[in-house]
Amino acid sequence: MSAYAFFAQICREHKKKNPEVPINFAEFSKKCSERWKTMSGKKKSKFDEMAKADKVLYDQNMKNYGPAKAGKKKKDPNDPKRPPSGFFLFCSEFRPKIKPTNPGISFGDVAKKLGEMWNNLSDSKKQSYITKVAKLKEK
Repeated sequence: MSAYAFFAQICREHKKKNPEVPINFAEFSKKCSERWKTMSGKKKSKFDEMAKADKVLYDQNMKNYGPAKAGKKKKDPNDPKRPPSGFFLFCSEFRPKIKPTNPGISFGDVAKKLGEMWNNLSDSKKQSYITKVAKLKEK
């Protein structure tokens, strides 16, 4: 922080101690600025020392500061792909059947229809897709 910033901070603390005196921010800033301009160099030197000490502390902290941790780890292109979920296997089987029966249907509507079909599917039929996923995982 600058010497003036330290001075303004002390002015704000003084204002907090005397809340009975109503003053708006613009007036407060003007008065604080005027006091700073008319202040002797000897009194300003106290705030200059505070600013220098703060700068030294800041420089030390920045020297010890390490870069942020790396973001997401890059994926190895040689890693095997994850097997699709049971729902995805279901979708890949039924998507081609929905398109011809509903020409002009949007991709989002196809997805909604597939979701409804999956939710209405019996657990035994869902299980067949889940077993296919298990077989794909073994590979």
